[in-house]
Formats: sequence, C-alpha cells, structure tokens
Amino acid sequence: MKKVYTGKTKDVFALENGNYLLKFKDDCTGKDGVFDPGENSVGLTIEGVGDVNLRMSIYFFEKINAAGIRTHYVSADLNNTTMEVLPAKVFGKGLEVICRYKAVGSFFRRYSDYCVEGQDLPAYVETTFKNDEKGDPLVTKDGLVDLGVMTAQQYDDLKDMTQKITKIVADDLKEKGLDMYDIKFEFGYDADGNVMLIDEIASGNMRVYKDGKYIDPMTLNGLFFA
Repeated sequence: MKKVYTGKTKDVFALENGNYLLKFKDDCTGKDGVFDPGENSVGLTIEGVGDVNLRMSIYFFEKINAAGIRTHYVSADLNNTTMEVLPAKVFGKGLEVICRYKAVGSFFRRYSDYCVEGQDLPAYVETTFKNDEKGDPLVTKDGLVDLGVMTAQQYDDLKDMTQKITKIVADDLKEKGLDMYDIKFEFGYDADGNVMLIDEIASGNMRVYKDGKYIDPMTLNGLFFA
C-alpha cells in the first residue's frame, strides 16, 4: 500500500485494486487537551476513538447502501481499524454539507433575527467550502453551479441524498431515545459524475440531544453502542 494522504483523524492509502484504504486513528481534534469536533487541529489522543468512529461509520454506511443510496463504502476491517472505499473526487477543494432539523449553532447565530433557538427546521440543507482560513464560507446552489464546482443536477442529487441519509440516521437515533439536531456530511463524485457520500459518519459530525440536554460525541458513542 502507498500512503497518499495524512489526515488529522485518518490516513489514506492507495490499494492495488484501484480502491483506497482509510486508516482510522485515535487522534482527535481539540484544543488544550479538550475534545472539540469543531476544531481544525489535533488536540489530543483518545484510545479507542478510531474504533468507535469506524464502527458507527460501518453501521450507517451499510444501512445507507441497503437503501440504494450511493456511498464510497466497500468493506471494513475492525481488527486493523480500516475501511476500504471506492475512489471519488471531492467537489472543488472540499465541500461540507449540513442538514439541520433545529435552529441551533451557527445557523441560529446567523439568523437569530428570524427564528428562536431550537426552532424546528424542515431538513434544511446548507453547503460550505472547506477552508479553515476563511471560516468555511457558505455557498449557494447558484454559486456552486456558476463557479463550476458542480452541475445543477449534481446539487439536486446531493440535496436529495442528504435529506434521505439524515432521516436514516435521525430515525435510528430516535429509536435509542436520542434527538438529532443537525449533521455534517461530505460528498464526492465518481468517474461518471455520480454523487456519492464519502468520508465517515461519526458522533463528532452530529449534534445530538437527549431529553433536551446536549450529548457530547464521546458520551454519544457510549449510548449508541450500549
């Protein structure tokens, strides 16, 4: 295997069959030794976090694939904390897609003149460019199309897939007595331009509450696999 990318929480290797291998690490984003999924640098190492992130990703990727929604997931090896994935190109230099069920976090900070905190949202989808220096700027469908990042059809597919995937995850959490307020995904596309879900589906990418109280990602892992 040839390492092609060293990430904050995962390393990427090229496989001989044309696919890629993601190696999940125990490194976590944070600051001053405190875990924070919103930080942009590695702040600490938590033994076993790579394993639970992989387990949750396997669980949801298999559900999403079974629902007929395209993802990059092929298989996983829990003993080596690795996941084999299909090759995919990212949109632009990287695009994050957020689906919101509640008006919290940055959404509420931006639009507090027009909503109350915690207000219900109808699976609201927003897209941001991955750029730490610019604060991950929001970009609209028109912006993505006009800048040549994706076609209008790719955006429509991405939005539809985002809402369907979010419902799969949220419904599953609801069965465990957990309420998902929002979730962040990454998408790419294959050689034919087909949109697919990529990266991971882990607790650090979602905002979850129980009985109105926020559940931090590490606690969520424990509740999810209890």
